Amino acid sequence: MVHNVAFIGFGGMAGHHLTQSKELTDIIRVKGIYDINPERQAVAAEKGLYVYNSAEEIYSDSEIDIVLVAVPNHLHKDFCINALRAGKHVLCEKPVTITSGDLLEIMAVAKEEGKIFTIDQNRRVNKDFILMKRNVEAGLLGDVYLIESRVEGSRGLPKGWRTDKAQGGGMMLDWGVHLIDQIMYMYPNARVTNIFCKMYNVNYAEVDDNFHLVLTLSNGVTAYIEVSTNNFLKHPRWYVLGKEGSLEIGDWDCEGTIVRCKDRQSTWGAEIAKNKVGPSKTMAPRDPDTVDTIHISAPTDVEDNLNPTYRQMIDAIEGKAELTIKPEQALRVVKVMEACFESAKTGMAIAAEI
Repeated sequence: MVHNVAFIGFGGMAGHHLTQSKELTDIIRVKGIYDINPERQAVAAEKGLYVYNSAEEIYSDSEIDIVLVAVPNHLHKDFCINALRAGKHVLCEKPVTITSGDLLEIMAVAKEEGKIFTIDQNRRVNKDFILMKRNVEAGLLGDVYLIESRVEGSRGLPKGWRTDKAQGGGMMLDWGVHLIDQIMYMYPNARVTNIFCKMYNVNYAEVDDNFHLVLTLSNGVTAYIEVSTNNFLKHPRWYVLGKEGSLEIGDWDCEGTIVRCKDRQSTWGAEIAKNKVGPSKTMAPRDPDTVDTIHISAPTDVEDNLNPTYRQMIDAIEGKAELTIKPEQALRVVKVMEACFESAKTGMAIAAEI
């Protein structure tokens, strides 16, 4: 069955959804859009889409089964609730809401109306994340205790609502939502017990354009998450420490390395050998024969795009399977982000049970 979709908001991300929909013609058809920008209306018309004059026209269109909400962050709640009340299933762009209270309201309406409500947390299928996750879960590093996740650029923020606090701008709500979701998706049964976040306003007075976040999980893993828009030299995308080895993935190309320990070299001589690091036993170079080095690269069986987001939604609508991107999961992420803002405001770590 093919389900008709309408977009509320037709900015860059919605345009990406339209492009991706060309690969999903077996399950969805994008009928039209509503956007207040005449230029985006014209673009939609040129692409053969119906241009609605209001969101209410979408709600009253009996042909529409699914509404994509892709407007600035502060507007998500009302459009989601109104679409659900009109009997539509809803896919909302991330972050689903700015506050957990808003999300709870949407979830209550979705339950009341018996409609599917899901979120575009599409970076769960990024190949770099899957590559890291699979190797950790395979036990190649032993017990993992630290995961460092970084996304770094140097061009600042795009103009528009992303620089406006009232509209939900800033990097925590733009990229932090993805990186936090990846960690919590990886460890669904672990609770976040402590949150410390430092936010920076390097080039933008209203919103965070850089942040450093430390999440402590109940399973003994610490996640260090960093997003920056002012880095002219980059760290690795992923750096993971386990008791038996280390993992590094350099960037989005997914070329990485695992170094596994074969011999602890726990015998120390009485004398301190001369080496590049200077007079140190602890940091002296190790014998290369005491480790195994493994090259890792992008998985070839991962569909890294929006298709899985739509397919899991359609499966849920048709009763074939449960959602894999559940509102309850998004609620945990929003609560973590709320604690991040509180930590950044107070300069204190926040004890939590999320």
